[in-house]
Amino acid sequence: MPLSSFRQFEAALAHAADATEQTMDRLLPKGRVDETRVYEAMRYSSLGGGKRLRAFFVLAGATLFRVGQTPALRTASAIEFVHAYSLIHDDLPAMDDDDLRRGKPSCHKQFDEATAILAGDCLHALAFEILADPSTHADPFVRSELILDLARASGPSGMAGGQQMDLEAERQVFDLATVTRLQQMKTGALICAAVEAGAILGRVPPEGRTHLRGYAHDLGLAFQIADDLLDLTAPDQQLGKPAGHDMVEGVYTLPVLRTLQAGGVAAVELLALLGKPLSAAEQEKALSIVRSNGGIAAAVAVAHEWVARAEAACDLLPVSAATEVLRVAPGALLSSVR
Repeated sequence: MPLSSFRQFEAALAHAADATEQTMDRLLPKGRVDETRVYEAMRYSSLGGGKRLRAFFVLAGATLFRVGQTPALRTASAIEFVHAYSLIHDDLPAMDDDDLRRGKPSCHKQFDEATAILAGDCLHALAFEILADPSTHADPFVRSELILDLARASGPSGMAGGQQMDLEAERQVFDLATVTRLQQMKTGALICAAVEAGAILGRVPPEGRTHLRGYAHDLGLAFQIADDLLDLTAPDQQLGKPAGHDMVEGVYTLPVLRTLQAGGVAAVELLALLGKPLSAAEQEKALSIVRSNGGIAAAVAVAHEWVARAEAACDLLPVSAATEVLRVAPGALLSSVR
């Protein structure tokens, strides 16, 4: 069933998640006895969790440009495998050092660090194997462009480079422009690849994808701000990990920057708490300062600006039910933190 059959974002997202999950399950090998552990880790970390937002945007774009379900679902699965690999590596002690992911032990906690690294490596390789396979698309030029776009989105000029900047942000204070660039690379690049993949599958030339790229850019920034807001406003149970993780690590997301820019006693108190190990009471105090001194409201206002821009970009896309699903997606993602 194509996404154009749905009028509500939540229903379309649920359908995309279910269809992609089934495809991912089929594409993930079980492995022989000697490699069983790494295959188990791959399946543990990539199946059975997550909203599958990136898959949704692949399928929405594919619907917009009349692409068949098989190419769309294989491409969506490849991008989700890259996303899963990035989460495994992000959680490692050398990176974000998170013990929980989506409410269950991180891969390196469930298995071990070496297996987690290998599982991430294998998911990354599997994604490109899928895109290179003629089963994804008969046209080798289309497959090559999918591979090139995903490589750029996940490499040093995209997601991996953004993660490096994120690590640097723990040691120095970034201004708003640098934080925005970090977000565009770490989160936005893969979302852009997902949004554009459907058009690539539909053989739309690069010059015909300009408006779609604009939509993806604005969507990615709105999504990252929403994610930052959830980190500060949602309970641990909803997040599946402790709230305020980035702030405690000294990463200054938009709500924190807005609180600091406001100045006054609150900014001085918050600055004194950031970038160092905090007790539970100190963590709660830092969260309270951001929540009660305008940081949240200012970030929400900026997110609404990006949402409005993404919605307006849809006026320049082909008129279709798929475009209308894309139009409501940014606002729906932000609504969870209002």
